[in-house]
Amino acid sequence: MAVDNTSLLQVEGLEKRFDTGGGLFSKARSVRAVDGVSFTIGAGETLGLVGESGCGKTTVGRLVLRLVEPTSGKVEFDGTDLLSLDAMQMRTTRRDLQIIFQDPLGALNPRMSVGELIMEPLMIHGVGDAVSRQQRLGELLDLVGLASYHAGRFAHEFSGGQRQRICIARALALNPRFIVCDEAASALDVSIQAQILNLLQDLKKELGLTYLFISHDLGVIRHISDRVMVMYLGKVVETGSRKAIFDTPAHPYTVALLRSAPSRNSGKTRYSAIKGDLPSPSSPPSGCRFHTRCPIASDICRTKPPALVPVGDQGHQAACHFPGSVTV
Repeated sequence: MAVDNTSLLQVEGLEKRFDTGGGLFSKARSVRAVDGVSFTIGAGETLGLVGESGCGKTTVGRLVLRLVEPTSGKVEFDGTDLLSLDAMQMRTTRRDLQIIFQDPLGALNPRMSVGELIMEPLMIHGVGDAVSRQQRLGELLDLVGLASYHAGRFAHEFSGGQRQRICIARALALNPRFIVCDEAASALDVSIQAQILNLLQDLKKELGLTYLFISHDLGVIRHISDRVMVMYLGKVVETGSRKAIFDTPAHPYTVALLRSAPSRNSGKTRYSAIKGDLPSPSSPPSGCRFHTRCPIASDICRTKPPALVPVGDQGHQAACHFPGSVTV
C-alpha cells in the first residue's frame, strides 16, 4: 500500500516528567523521560523509533495511546485531540488505537483460552453477538496464520512466535487504524522474528494499517520502516526517510548507533561500541545531551541545546551544531 501524505497522527511538544521521591539523604527529583518530542505519521506509514534503552521510546508509545498521561503537549489523531477526551470518549477512540507489547507471554492472561483472549476486546466494546464474534475469531486466527483448533488452547502451550501471533490477532480484533509495536519482535529467535515482521508488513498492506514501530534493533528498523526517528535521553536527535538515516546520517549519535550495529558483511570493520555510559535521565548534560560521548563536541555543544534543523533530503532533520561532520 502506498503511503498517504495525509497525517494520521500529529504529536507536538510531548513531554512526560516522572517525580522521584526524596529520601533521608536525597532530594526529590523530576525526571524528564520525554522532553519536547514532536512528529507526524502519515496514513499507511511506518515510523521507526530507535535509540538505546532508557531513551524514552516506550514512554512515547504509551503517551500517544494515553496509557500514560502526558505532562504536556498535544496528540492529535485524525483531527481529534486525544488529550481533550474524557474516559468514555477515549474508550470509544481506543478501537482505532492498539498496541503490541514486547513480551507476548506477559501480555496474555494465562487463565484465558486463546479464543477468550481474542474475543475479549469485542465483548468489552459490545461488538456483535456470540455467533458473529465466533466468526470474527476464525477470521483473525486465519489472518495471523493460526488454525481454528488453537482457539481452545492456552498461552503456555504455544511457542514465542505463536504467542506473538495471538497478540497481533487480539490487537486487530476491533479493526484499528493505528498500532504501536513496542519491540514486537525483539523477544523472538531471528528466524521467527523475520516471520513476524513479514506478517506485520503483509497486514499493513492488506488492512491499511499505520505503525509506530519501536525497537533498539537497527536491522529491524531498516527492514520495516518508511521513516525513522532517533531518540537520545528523551529528545529527538534525528529524523528522516529510511534511506537518509541509513545512507547519510547527520547526527553523531545516529552514526554511533550504526557503527555499533554488527554487519552481516564480514568485510566491513566499522563495528565499534558507543563510548561512555548513558547519562542519568534525572540529571542530563547541559547543551547537547550527547556531548559527553560525542567525538566532535565543542564549547557550543556543552552550553547551547541544538534545534532540529533541515539537512540533506526533504524531511531529513538533525539536532546538531555540526550536522554531517561524522560519517559511517
